[in-house]
Amino acid sequence: MGNDKSHDDGAEAVDLREALEERYLAYALSTIMHRALPDVRDGLKPVHRRLLYAMQQLKLDPDGGFKKCARVVGDVIGKYHPHGDQAAYDALVRLAQDFAVRYPLVEGQGNFGNIDGDNAAAMRYTEAKLTDVAAALLENIADDTVDFRETYDGSENEPVVLPANFPNLLANGAAGIAVGMATSIPPHNAGELCDAALHLIKFPNARVEKLVEYVPGPDLPTGGVIVEPRDSIIESYRTGRGGFRVRARWETEKVGRGGYQIVVTEIPYQVQKARLIEKIADLMQARKLPLLADIHDESAEEIRIVFEPKSRAVNPELLMESLFRLTDLESRIALNMNVLSRGKVPNVLGLGQVLREWLEHRQVVLVRRSQDRLAKIDRRLEMLEGYLIAYLNLDEVIRIIRQEDEPKQELMRTFKLTDLQAEAILNMRLRALRKLEEIEIRGENVQLKGERSGLKELLASEKLQWSHIAGEIKDIRKRFGQKTEIGRRRTGFAGAPEVEIDIAAAMIEKEPVTVVLSQKGWIRAMRGHLDDTAALQFKDGDGLKRARCAMTTDTLVLFATNGKFYSLGADKMPGGRGHGEPVRLMVELEENHDILDIFVHRPGRKLLVASSAGFGFVVNEDDVVAMTRKGKQVLNITPPDEALVCAPGDGDMVAVVGENRKMLCFPRKELNEMTRGRGVRLQRYKDDGLADAKTYNKSEGLTWLDSSNRTWTVTKLRDWTGSRAQAGRLPPKGFPKANRFGPKF
Repeated sequence: MGNDKSHDDGAEAVDLREALEERYLAYALSTIMHRALPDVRDGLKPVHRRLLYAMQQLKLDPDGGFKKCARVVGDVIGKYHPHGDQAAYDALVRLAQDFAVRYPLVEGQGNFGNIDGDNAAAMRYTEAKLTDVAAALLENIADDTVDFRETYDGSENEPVVLPANFPNLLANGAAGIAVGMATSIPPHNAGELCDAALHLIKFPNARVEKLVEYVPGPDLPTGGVIVEPRDSIIESYRTGRGGFRVRARWETEKVGRGGYQIVVTEIPYQVQKARLIEKIADLMQARKLPLLADIHDESAEEIRIVFEPKSRAVNPELLMESLFRLTDLESRIALNMNVLSRGKVPNVLGLGQVLREWLEHRQVVLVRRSQDRLAKIDRRLEMLEGYLIAYLNLDEVIRIIRQEDEPKQELMRTFKLTDLQAEAILNMRLRALRKLEEIEIRGENVQLKGERSGLKELLASEKLQWSHIAGEIKDIRKRFGQKTEIGRRRTGFAGAPEVEIDIAAAMIEKEPVTVVLSQKGWIRAMRGHLDDTAALQFKDGDGLKRARCAMTTDTLVLFATNGKFYSLGADKMPGGRGHGEPVRLMVELEENHDILDIFVHRPGRKLLVASSAGFGFVVNEDDVVAMTRKGKQVLNITPPDEALVCAPGDGDMVAVVGENRKMLCFPRKELNEMTRGRGVRLQRYKDDGLADAKTYNKSEGLTWLDSSNRTWTVTKLRDWTGSRAQAGRLPPKGFPKANRFGPKF
């Protein structure tokens, strides 16, 4: 812009940046103060406050009748809220939806929409009135409890805030987006909020950890289960920012032939059921939910969504976990308690601060209400004193009224009356002159003086004020607490199960099998767990090497003489009708090496591995599971040495025996735990190598099988116990001549 501010047309030059800043700031403040953020005291935005006040002015009380919503909206936009009628009606509809608002402020009659996301009927068809909760928010508004201001056109007055005899901000929550800031507060349980508020009255400096004992988390209109850790919830309430993971509530129902179906009865807050089901159907069509066969919506008044698993073998928790991760059956409810503190300053408050400001507002309301009542009592007592003077001088009062030209002034002069008293006497009805009325006036006079004394005592004592407020809160808890139908907690709490999603494994029917490995490397799976393997048939010149009992869902681990581990699924084994298939077709094993052992994978177990040269170490079994046909190299060997031993390694002692028939025992802690390597020397030999090794627990003793399959157990092994890498000595009496301890798994 130019600096010359003089123009022929009288226009004034303005700096564009300053003008934009000024106007945008004005717009931002207007949005923050009058549209998007709720007041911490009554939890309402201006549009909601105006709706409730307009409905009260229309006498749409909870005990009264309904009026058309069009009439309500007309009054609101005509008198208080100069915006579009649809915007005002949408706000009214939301206040009536029990799936959107925890404690509805409007009772609707007609179609007010549903949880599927369908819209409400037009405002000319629907009717509304206030609920008991809204009546509590408006309670005592006529008793000068809150400030009023002029409406947009100056023709009416509207309340700046409601008296709010109900913790509405947290009970019903709020959501809004302003300029540069937003708010998101989920609904909570009113009974729990009352308990926390009562605790704050007793202990104003209570810590958030204590308040969370009373308010453990949100209580959402649609129920569900909160799976957020407690530490995270406490931190969210301390800072006013955070969130809560909410999951659908579900259960299994048995159907015929051992099958089952999953029924969802509650879905997360603000999730539209129709869109949820539509998305799940799309995921099924895209083959992203292979565990799910079908979905049905059997909802009527209550939600009932039915999921059919692909097979009865599918774990229901695994199926639901896959749905939670891919759909809105699990959602995150944000917490951002950005509110207008004291109705003026946008600020993010914690749980304790929000409750304290509500309590402070209730104290202000109580004081103003008491002062208003006190002023009314004083006015009434002044009038009653005038009435009593009139009764005592009735004949003279009548004469003055009948004969004097200015009876009011004469009454004031004669009986020393105030203007109010003289006016009251002149406005008396003739029927009030009877004797009974005088007695009633004297009784009312005494009663009002007693009430005035109580009010002055209340206004003079903050302790009495808080006691009175506590009584009001207890009454609210009784009306809307957890023992009432509307107040019972709907949202539960649970820990999220740590479920590893393995879709392929979940599709496998869990059945017992016996995996048979022959000496020449042929493998097969027989149905069931075989007790007698003597009847097994093999090819000519072949025989049994290992037979392991497993389930079809198990993983089999194979250890080869090249020091590699291989993994195979038990369900992938060829059937047991023939002789099976060569294991070399399933894994890449060199021709000059062979499978040493096969066993069922047990997560977390330790394994002892050793080579024929007498080197070995301990490895975690989870680290040996191979994901490819090539296997995983764990024990490094140098030809002509080979891998020789793979045994459970969970004992506290290691026993090794060499081909020279020398045995040595030493503590397992002397062995390194590695994921790959050559290992350390187990036993020292002059010319021979390792024959066998195993771990055992010192307290239980060392066991072995002799040639007759008898079990020997030796506990006194002091003569054979030493340190790793020693030579050892000849084994105890009864040790097999083959220098082997026997089966390992």
